[in-house]
Amino acid sequence: MKDFVKMTLAVVCGLFIMGIIGFFLFFSMIGAVASLGSSAPVMPRDGVLLMDMSKVALAEQTTEADPMQVIQGNATQTIGLWDAVKAIKSAESDPAIKYIFLKSDGLMAGLAQTEELRQALAEFRKSGKAVISYIENPTTGSYYLASVADKVYMGNYKGGNNMMTGVGTQLIFLKDLLDKLGVNVQLIRHGKYKSAGEMFVKNKASDENLEQNTEMVQSIWKNLAEKICESREITMEQLDKTIDNLELNTPADFLSHSLVDELLTKEELKSQLTNLAVKESFGNVNFISLPDYITVLSTVKPSSKDKIAIIFAEGEIVDGYEKQQVAGDRFASIIANVRADSTVKAVVLRVASPGGSVLASEKIKTEIDLLRKDKPVIASYGDYAASGGYWISNSCDKIFSDPSTLTGSIGVFSMIPEFGTTTKKLFHVNVTTVGSHKHSDMYSLMRPFDARENAYMQESVDNIYEAFIQNVSEGRDMPAEKVDEIAQGRVWTGSDAIKIGLVDEIGTLYDAVRYAAASAGNPETESWNIDTYPSPQTTLEMVMEMFSTTTEDVVLAGTPFESIGKVYKDWSRHANAEIFARMPYVMTIR
Repeated sequence: MKDFVKMTLAVVCGLFIMGIIGFFLFFSMIGAVASLGSSAPVMPRDGVLLMDMSKVALAEQTTEADPMQVIQGNATQTIGLWDAVKAIKSAESDPAIKYIFLKSDGLMAGLAQTEELRQALAEFRKSGKAVISYIENPTTGSYYLASVADKVYMGNYKGGNNMMTGVGTQLIFLKDLLDKLGVNVQLIRHGKYKSAGEMFVKNKASDENLEQNTEMVQSIWKNLAEKICESREITMEQLDKTIDNLELNTPADFLSHSLVDELLTKEELKSQLTNLAVKESFGNVNFISLPDYITVLSTVKPSSKDKIAIIFAEGEIVDGYEKQQVAGDRFASIIANVRADSTVKAVVLRVASPGGSVLASEKIKTEIDLLRKDKPVIASYGDYAASGGYWISNSCDKIFSDPSTLTGSIGVFSMIPEFGTTTKKLFHVNVTTVGSHKHSDMYSLMRPFDARENAYMQESVDNIYEAFIQNVSEGRDMPAEKVDEIAQGRVWTGSDAIKIGLVDEIGTLYDAVRYAAASAGNPETESWNIDTYPSPQTTLEMVMEMFSTTTEDVVLAGTPFESIGKVYKDWSRHANAEIFARMPYVMTIR
């Protein structure tokens, strides 16, 4: 018996000790990951700025390396748009940078970020330095970026994949499936174009939804195609015909249609890059990656204490303090702190949000309006600044938008599913309600609304729509009747929004910062400290978040069902009486 107790205690102690050792090893490993790249890279006396877009994820803000991605061997670094553009601007006058070598295959960026990066490269070329691009497997987005270059080279190899087929979107409708399950989705909305929730109550797109999507896709393609045609000196008719007829199959096709300048093998490409760098051999060409160059530049700080703040409102607008979204209470607090900071002389509100909670949007807008009384507040629109994203920003002193930003969507909806039939027919569960008043079980999700309840919800939605119209009317100095004409939940691209007065100027985040600097009395952006809010997640915070990731997130990640999983999570979050100002979808251009 003694031997058994000894053995048991030994095993328990061993497991305890192993647990402690494992704990320290795990966090030591995380510490090692966090320290990766902490030492400043050495800048050569002369070299080439390498922009390999398969190694860089271009996002709104620069973030530290994801520890699990690093452990798994994924070397992708997340670089913020502001840092990337600022680096390209610095390279214009940096004598150590001879030219930029751009590899756009594998581009990981939103459409607005791609547009702004391309604009920065176009400005770089005006300095007299060259941009050289190389492609092998072009997509619409990656070729659009590559086409800005002085020379576009393509790999002279068979077997590459051409995904340059234009711009398209797919709308998913779940009504037939939900009918089979007995789920009744009650959608209350104001705005004939407000198609958020339509996927749950229809089995095909409404005429209005189809109209706005068609015009939106055509507008985005026009924005991309015009830049491509300008750079490659071809006509829109030529480009449209080439893509419509699927005439781009081999590298030789790209060459014959004037979309690339030359077909090269890897060795021939090395020879071209060597000659351009004026070196004897390719081994003597010094390449400095974009992330490393950004790290070098980050060590140089302006001497001025005065700051311009960039507040990144990226993600869905939600209530509370959630860190991964634009949480109303958290962002209201951030804006209040910026207002109280006397060293902040001007603010840029960078919006990349499809909207969300009306309550959270109103809290954020209230703080923005207070901030505007003390300091200039300039809006810059990213991929989205729609519905709630437009609600919070339309009163800013000036609004800059990218051409393909999706904005507007001035409309309101509420969506409440009812599962009474499902529980009874599928699960044979009966529900008896006991309440103190007639409508105590109105939000129980176990029965449909009656006529009075439906009218009550519609009145709530209509009231908030009218408040939204008044909000925009005051913010844009536009008659309410005019706002209502262009509202109705309709989504507009930036290039169309400027024609109807929803934005002031087509321009980039850099343009907005420059305008903010001028508004604060000094247009030289280099002399200002640029502070960004909210602070990006640290490596330790990412580790803690990993432990809170749900099983379904992990299982569905990277599969065709990932988007459906996101729809389900959104539905679960919205399955109450909350009223939303949100776009019906998000788009990705590849």
